[in-house]
Formats: sequence, structure tokens, C-alpha cells
Amino acid sequence: MRTRPAPAPPTRAIPQATSAPSTSEPGGGRLAGVATMVGSGLSNQTGAAIGSLAFPVLGPVGVVAVRQYVAALVLIAVGRPRLRSFTWAQWWPVLLLALVFGTMNLSLYSAIERVGLGLAVTLEFLGPLTIALASSRRRVDVGCAVIAAAGAVTLMRPQPSTNYLGMALGLLAAACWASYILLNRTVGRRVPGAQGAAAAAGISAVMFLPIGIAVAVRQPPTAGAVACAIAAGVLSSAVPYLADLFTLRHVPPRAFGLFMSVNPVLAALVGLIGLGQGLGGPEWAAIGAIVAANALSIVTSRS
Repeated sequence: MRTRPAPAPPTRAIPQATSAPSTSEPGGGRLAGVATMVGSGLSNQTGAAIGSLAFPVLGPVGVVAVRQYVAALVLIAVGRPRLRSFTWAQWWPVLLLALVFGTMNLSLYSAIERVGLGLAVTLEFLGPLTIALASSRRRVDVGCAVIAAAGAVTLMRPQPSTNYLGMALGLLAAACWASYILLNRTVGRRVPGAQGAAAAAGISAVMFLPIGIAVAVRQPPTAGAVACAIAAGVLSSAVPYLADLFTLRHVPPRAFGLFMSVNPVLAALVGLIGLGQGLGGPEWAAIGAIVAANALSIVTSRS
């Protein structure tokens, strides 16, 4: 789950484009950017699906711990944070970002274990969608908010098989993603380049280090489980982050955000094909409503 109308999970630390895409850019560059977005989205959701295969051995906590380690390695290599130069005004949002980063991924993976990939990612997506709609006063966005709320109510309607804890964890992931967006803005203004995101990822990995050790001691992991967890980190953290570095140089921000709204659909399809997690008609309609609300808001936006 990406770092959109806002950043997306996994690393969820969307890199800033060094320059806006030119309107005169050759069509090949735009086409490559779109293809990269598709590959990034599929990589992100496939990584989450593969990571869930390690749940019986490592549990969501163990998988997230490994994923945090991979994310830290990638972001630190790219951002190269100069920690000794940070002031307290820079440190406190970085520390909060690290806490939110870990909580976001842990709550998402715990939700995936209970309600499936498609529903968990859709619930998490309500976080950035809420931020996007709450910052607007347009009537069309009020309508989009109503549509998204109707979709969320449909997803969470009481049923005999409803896993309320899983739903709550999905909403916690949404709240964390919204907080992640706001904190990333603060960190981006106060810390140059990707240093803030890199520092937050490193701190989050350190926080999960004793957790990873405890999981390994309690139940020694198998090679297959560790491989699945590492694959989740690579596919859901490293690949999307590096793909975004390329995409944001070739695709307009509006198109980027519009495509990212399709991630709940990609998650549902990956869950169906890769994990056999089928959804009923109401669930598909709810996912479609939430995606449509975000798409309509982006398409009609002037900014």
C-alpha cells in the first residue's frame, strides 16, 4: 500500500519532482510515465499480497518489521540524511512521521489479515481522500464526499461475517495516512530534499528492531516467510518509490493523483487473483464509488 491526491503506503514518501512535466514533452515520455504508474501500482499491491503469505509464520507485525527495514535501506540510500545538522524544529515532525509511518503500515497489514487486501486498502484510502475533500469548499467536492461516505458505509455495513476489528484497523490506517500527509508537508518545508523522509524511515526501522527480534525468538522464521516479507518490502517500498521518481518527471500531478485513486481497485483485483479473496457486488460498488469520488474531485479541480 501509494505514500496521489496525497502520498502513498509503503514507503508512502512520494519524492518531489525536480521539474514540472513540460507540455511539449514527447508522447513517448508521457506513455512511459503512465506505464510506470501502472507497474508501480501493481507492484505495490502485489507486494502486500505476497507479504500476507508470511502471516502464518511471522504475523503482520513480523512482516511489517521486515518491510520497515527495507524501506529504511532504500530511503536512506536515496535521501542520505545529515542527522547531526537537524534542529529541534526539524526533529519533532520527523519523529512524529516515523511513529505514524510504522503505525500506518502495521494497522494496514493487520487489517489485510482480517478483512482482505481490497477492503483494507480501500478503507485506508479514505485518509488521503478526506484530506483532499476537506480542504475544498466547492459544491462538487461536497457531493464527492457524500459519495465516498456512502461507499464507506456500504463497506462497513453490519453482516454476520463482519470483522469489526479489521474494519477499525483499516480506519486507523486511514487516519495514519492522513496524518502522514500533513506531517510530510511540514517535514518537506523544514528538511531539504528527501532527508526528512529518510530519517523518519530509519527511526521507524529502529523502533521495529526489538519487535522483529521478539518475533524471531518466539517463532523462528522460515526462509520462505522471510523471502515473502523481503519481497513485500521491495515491491511495496523500493519499487514504488523509485518509480515515482521517474513518473513525477513525465506525468502531470493531476494525472498522477487520478491514477493513484485506482489503487483500491488494483488491490481488490490482486486480492481476487492472487489470494482468492472474492468480493460481492455491494463491495465492488462501494470501492467504485470511493474511487469515482476521488476521480471526480481531481478532474473538476482547477489547481
